[in-house]
Amino acid sequence: MLSELKVSQFAIIDELNIHFENGFNIISGETGAGKSIILKCLSLLMGQKTSVNIIQQGKNSATVIGAFDLSSRSDVIHKLDELGIFSDDDSLIVRRVINSNGKSKVYINDSLTTLTTLKNVVSPLIEFTNQNAPLIEMTAQHENKNLQSIDYQLDLLDSFTNCWDLRNNYLGEYTNYKDVTDKIEQLESQRPDHEQRIDFLKYQLNEIENLGLQPGDEEGLEEQIKILKNSHQLLNYLNETETALYSSEKSCLVVLHNLIQKAQSFSDVSKTLLEKLEPLKQAKTLIEETLYDIRDYANQVSVNPEELLSLEDSLNSLRKLQRKYGKSIADIFKQKNEIEQEIAHIENFDEHLNQLYQEKETVFKTVQNLASQLHQERIKGAKKFTKKINDELLDLNMKGVCLNIVVTDIDKYNLTGASSVQFMIKQNKKDQERPIAKIASGGELSRILLSIKKVIGSKDVPRTFLFDEVDTGVSGPTAEKVGRKLKDISKGQQVICVTHLPQVAAFADQHFLIEKKNQQNKTDLVMKKLTTKDKVQEIARLISGEKITKTSLAHAKELLSI
Repeated sequence: MLSELKVSQFAIIDELNIHFENGFNIISGETGAGKSIILKCLSLLMGQKTSVNIIQQGKNSATVIGAFDLSSRSDVIHKLDELGIFSDDDSLIVRRVINSNGKSKVYINDSLTTLTTLKNVVSPLIEFTNQNAPLIEMTAQHENKNLQSIDYQLDLLDSFTNCWDLRNNYLGEYTNYKDVTDKIEQLESQRPDHEQRIDFLKYQLNEIENLGLQPGDEEGLEEQIKILKNSHQLLNYLNETETALYSSEKSCLVVLHNLIQKAQSFSDVSKTLLEKLEPLKQAKTLIEETLYDIRDYANQVSVNPEELLSLEDSLNSLRKLQRKYGKSIADIFKQKNEIEQEIAHIENFDEHLNQLYQEKETVFKTVQNLASQLHQERIKGAKKFTKKINDELLDLNMKGVCLNIVVTDIDKYNLTGASSVQFMIKQNKKDQERPIAKIASGGELSRILLSIKKVIGSKDVPRTFLFDEVDTGVSGPTAEKVGRKLKDISKGQQVICVTHLPQVAAFADQHFLIEKKNQQNKTDLVMKKLTTKDKVQEIARLISGEKITKTSLAHAKELLSI
């Protein structure tokens, strides 16, 4: 619900602060008083574009702020959460700042955002869907183009027939059908390349398998090559090491052996000495073990040039694979696995494709069934909907005007089923039916839309309805009926209506008057909420014009007592 509207330096508005309430809000004023400016401000809250021309002369910017109560709109709060916009106390504050330099800004709860985001939150479109009910619905004559849209007409019918759950089920299956169809088309487009592709994949697989790779091979090859390249130096060093440890007369093992033997001669003299020399025995054992390891290692060192060439070829082949398939052997194995999977996929292509064709056929039968159910519900609902709307039109004294909702079957399935819905109208019994967009005037469209809203009733979530010139071309008893219908719609909702008719204004819960005031060589627009006494005066003015008479005052009081 729109709870507050603040405007500053906008056109002829210097400063304006209006508090709206739930129920039926009426805005009236003399012709040219500036009601269209208020509607323009409200349209900006819904994401419509504007220009610097609306900035008050001599000012650098204009500002329009709208405050909404979201206590009954958890769907909008959830949308704000998804956008990362914080909502304090279940409120929504929309602020539009139009700068003279052309750089305008949009804020939602003080978060800088875009017009697109604003439209997603406060939609300017009239939609009767349970899935995306807007905060504001504008029903001015220039906005009734929505009623002329066949897509919107279909939405209206589905709302009346409560088909949205069925329609969403259909949409889900239709989406699945399109996805499977796309997969099939994609696979079929790949078929001509399969033979060439599988030859290439098998070549890659053989290239990897022929190298016989194992984890750690890269490090092992590099080490073996280094050893072979330095084999002579390694063998010389190993020989020197064996000589120093064992072969020479003064080798480590000979010296240690002699020291240990001599120490035994002091066994009767000092046991402590023998204990101190115990590590020498351990050292001798370690040196002997090391000597055995060195001899074994020396036997493994090869000086074969052919083996070196073979190992270098293997390493070069590995480097080649790494350049093609990955930096490490693990990467190569990963690529090998992917190649094997793609080969298996191609080799099982026909089987997979047949499964998809079977899935497509199954899903299509479901799509057909749901579309048929939708179509039948629409046909039955169109008859009831047509009768109820025509009853409302007759009640609004639109005599001779007859609306007919035509539902036809279409050959091609789309996002909404296989039905075409079009609202047809004729002005009298002799006229031929024609699409509503081609013959209905703006006032007629507004009253038709008013009748539709009355028939469909209030939605499961409250919002604000804006009506402008819905009473154009009506008077007397018809005007009173328009007022009653607007009053009915406002139950559980919020209706803001611009009117010139006293019969409509009399039903208001809140009545606002727009006036132009000239002060200090400047025209300013003011808008005030009327007291009960002021309401009588304004309704009397609407009855008799500028010259308010006792009769018009009496009539105004009578209307307000209805």
